[in-house]
Amino acid sequence: MVSSNESQNALPMYVQISELLIRDISAGRLMDGERLPPERAMADSLNTSVGTLRKALAILIKKNLLESVQGSGNYVRHGGEVNSVYSMFRLELLDGGGLPRANILDIQALTKPSDLPKFGTSEAATRIRRLRFLNNTVIAIEEIWLDQNAGKVPAGALSDSLYHFYQKQLGFWISRAEDRVGIQTVPAWAPHEFGKPVGEISGYIERLSWAQEPEAVEFSRTWFDTDRALYVQRIK
Repeated sequence: MVSSNESQNALPMYVQISELLIRDISAGRLMDGERLPPERAMADSLNTSVGTLRKALAILIKKNLLESVQGSGNYVRHGGEVNSVYSMFRLELLDGGGLPRANILDIQALTKPSDLPKFGTSEAATRIRRLRFLNNTVIAIEEIWLDQNAGKVPAGALSDSLYHFYQKQLGFWISRAEDRVGIQTVPAWAPHEFGKPVGEISGYIERLSWAQEPEAVEFSRTWFDTDRALYVQRIK
């Protein structure tokens, strides 16, 4: 089910639905040629209106991921454009897909700790800690450090997609990223909602992200529950 969060900073409902469908197509949960349920039934299952659903489906049609056949229905088409708001979010549910969302745990402006890799042009950064979900399943915690010279991140201003916030509010977009995936112990600040105790081994991702400048603008680290999610990178 799509989140009903309609705060001013949340992604619009039709974008949330299109993202969910794009991720399900990319993961193979929706097969090539598969007919989607009738629009009324599909809208009801997603807790939305038919009008909102049709706006979401129009995005997929434009990306050549869906074909609308008059009098017959909407059919999935693989091979189209899967780039989307969450195209750089690599965690998926064990059976694929899932709509990402996030709860903010903490936002602070801090001097960069010495254990972080070099990134950006300032000695300070905004640290953002979040609890991550796929659909309604808690799958990860993350800590993001955005170089102070890239812009300020006021509390209450973030949407579920940080990259969407960067583009719409700070005027830059993430053009590439480098991920290093391994294992790590759950940090002391992990909330109990994560489900894994402090000190236990979990999946772990470190990411450096670049915008339009030579220096990386962001560093992040993510601890994820391998019993609930997997890191997936598709090569095309």
